[in-house]
Amino acid sequence: MILAATIRNDSGEAVGILVLKDKTFKSGRVGWFGVGKVEIDGVRYQAQAQLVRIGAPVERAVDDTEP
Repeated sequence: MILAATIRNDSGEAVGILVLKDKTFKSGRVGWFGVGKVEIDGVRYQAQAQLVRIGAPVERAVDDTEP
């Protein structure tokens, strides 16, 4: 699943949209993450958004390198 996060100014006007893709973070937690550029009043900004599932067990990678 892909999500979209809309960034709005105080008037409610959309000034940018970030696309968030599903991700497993280094911690093992799962969620969504997106990064992009947004222009506000002629000034460019880099933006990011993340959603991390809370209360769920951490998904750890299995280390099968041990004998």
